[in-house]
Amino acid sequence: MNKTALFSILLLSLPALANAGREPTTDEAGITERLGASVPADVQLNDETGQKVFFRQLIDKPTMLTLNYFRCGGICTPQLHDLARTLNELALQPGKDFQVITVSFDPGDTFEAAASKRTSYLKMMRRPFPPAAWRFLTGDAASTKALANAVGFGFKQHGDTFIHPGALIMLSPQGKVTRYLYGITYLPADLQMAINEAASGVARPSISRVLSFCFSYDPAGRKYVVNITRIAGAATIFLAGVFAVAVLFMGKRRPPGERASS
Repeated sequence: MNKTALFSILLLSLPALANAGREPTTDEAGITERLGASVPADVQLNDETGQKVFFRQLIDKPTMLTLNYFRCGGICTPQLHDLARTLNELALQPGKDFQVITVSFDPGDTFEAAASKRTSYLKMMRRPFPPAAWRFLTGDAASTKALANAVGFGFKQHGDTFIHPGALIMLSPQGKVTRYLYGITYLPADLQMAINEAASGVARPSISRVLSFCFSYDPAGRKYVVNITRIAGAATIFLAGVFAVAVLFMGKRRPPGERASS
């Protein structure tokens, strides 16, 4: 195989490897990290009483944002349950040091359902937790989609349900995205660090991004499982690229006399 062919393999392999773990657009189900981006000032949602509120005006402290829908039979309930469990273990004070806002992207969800959800999750708190420290909001399709797009949260309707990722998005008091915490379970130390970073307006990349790519959610078992196809595909492409680079490098290092006799 000549060098031109090997170089072609390398050029084709590296973009494929990058695309194997690429971030989806917000027209797909997944996360497109938008660290430093601001939430829109003109998005209006409904609070738990049905009153219109500007989402941006609610952000005056480090805010954990989750996007879910209330009748989800997949990851939404496990995510919110684990978040409630973790919030019980935080040393920081809710309503003062941080707040949580859960927004439903299902236009069919009502403010009555939001109020019921908030009541249920506040009952899980084993510590003083002001109701204002965990809000449940609803809205029309255009408003919730605008918010989701702004923070890089992509979801798609699939029949009567939605395909969507599991993630917690950290916002600074100025309404800027500072961190993504992937998955549906969280460690208290990770949340506390994310809150402290948000308080200072520091945006941090998510090193667990690669790990999350290697797992898929199994709705039947309600757990994450290793995605062998993704791992094997990415590994094959990566090894092909490494092999091409190695052959090119070895070819360049061959003695002049050996190249001439070939």
